[in-house]
Amino acid sequence: MSELHCNLVDGEWVEGDEVSENINPSNTDEVVGRYARASKADAERAIAAAKAARPAWSRSGIQQRHDILKAASDEILARKEELGRLLSQEEGKTLAEGIGETVRAGQIFAFFAGEALRVAGELIPSVRPGVEVAMQREPVGVVGIITPWNFPIAIPAWKIAPALAYGNTIVFKPADLVPGCGWALADILIRAGLPEGVLNLVMGRGSVVGQTILDSADVDAISFTGSVETGKRVAAASAENMRRFQLEMGGKNPLVVVDDADLANAVECAANGAFFSTGQRCTASSRLVVTEGIHDRFVDALVERMQALNVDDALKDGTHIGPVVDATQLKQDEDYIDIGRREGAKLAWGGERLNRSTPGFYLQPALFTETTNAMRINREEIFGPVATVIRVKDYDEALAVANDTPFGLSSGICTTNLKIATHFRDNSQAGMVMVNLPTAGVDYHVPFGGRKGSSYGPREQGRYAVEFYTAVKTSYTLPV
Repeated sequence: MSELHCNLVDGEWVEGDEVSENINPSNTDEVVGRYARASKADAERAIAAAKAARPAWSRSGIQQRHDILKAASDEILARKEELGRLLSQEEGKTLAEGIGETVRAGQIFAFFAGEALRVAGELIPSVRPGVEVAMQREPVGVVGIITPWNFPIAIPAWKIAPALAYGNTIVFKPADLVPGCGWALADILIRAGLPEGVLNLVMGRGSVVGQTILDSADVDAISFTGSVETGKRVAAASAENMRRFQLEMGGKNPLVVVDDADLANAVECAANGAFFSTGQRCTASSRLVVTEGIHDRFVDALVERMQALNVDDALKDGTHIGPVVDATQLKQDEDYIDIGRREGAKLAWGGERLNRSTPGFYLQPALFTETTNAMRINREEIFGPVATVIRVKDYDEALAVANDTPFGLSSGICTTNLKIATHFRDNSQAGMVMVNLPTAGVDYHVPFGGRKGSSYGPREQGRYAVEFYTAVKTSYTLPV
């Protein structure tokens, strides 16, 4: 039997009540590792440990925080091939994508190592002569961090790094489906010198571990990325406990292609945004809104591009798209392909199960045409390599269709007209707008987040992360 990877509670590695096997979606015969599932009692101990560690860590020196985060960054980057391979094995991203995401995690820790040294405040005179007014930022306290399976190292990094940089303690629950990268990250941080109890790792089921975090009055804030349904439960539980919460949820992101677009670039933006990472990104280009003057040429060129994409084992050279993450997600993708057909959409290409040399969850990328924005396949997040084309008359209709969605995470437009690009940027109802770029793909030093049903609370990443992980205190002093 392979080594059991344990939970981390108050500086000790503990086994928990159950063991889960981390299965490779490229080869379901391969067990990537064995990981302990925490019990409710383990999660409660983790919360208590984070609460006990809070006073000392909140008063720790900024140099200490910087050094720990920088050491973690250095190790992540030094081990990028190893960790990237682990990521690809457990989640199904191609090896290039796995390594790229690992590098991003290392960059995030390096960025927040610097931010730990730059926590700013203000000192201003009062309207009352002789009185000083100081505004300072303090840690929120115990932060519950709940992360999804699709970015198993980058999303934990962009939550954990700022939480630690600003002096918070953490109870961290990675997705039960892909615990490997979360475990590796916790191990790296402990060896980087993080004191006992500051970071607690509790792996396992959301119904057990996640619910315990939601129910605890000792958790001062929760940062969650995942489904809309679960996000609503996080919001309700947090309101009950009067805690702050941050939600990143779904997307149904439009990529608008207008008549004057550079066709080759538009096709590459669509293929990359819709199908790379197996379409399992909340920022994926799932709706392709195309004006009628370029529509037919765009569809023909995109189908040709899709036919050249190689779907295979994530670790193989030459693979462009890896498998879907597991059987449940594969069934969801196939169900939506059936729904699209029943709604009257035309399956222009793809959508077939594929057999490869190893048993895995392989699916051809699928493209629907002749769709309307009222169809379920254009209203609901599929979260797989499935994209739709919506034909529109002109830019004005394209903008209206793009905004007609309950989500508002990312949007994009392909155009060579600066006036149109600027108008779209200013009028798109999304938190992030891309011009002549895929809707998926963001930088780590700027804010990430959306509007409407996609996001709630302060932005993640970059300097804007300080708004969630700190509270502002105003102090008045009369020198005597």
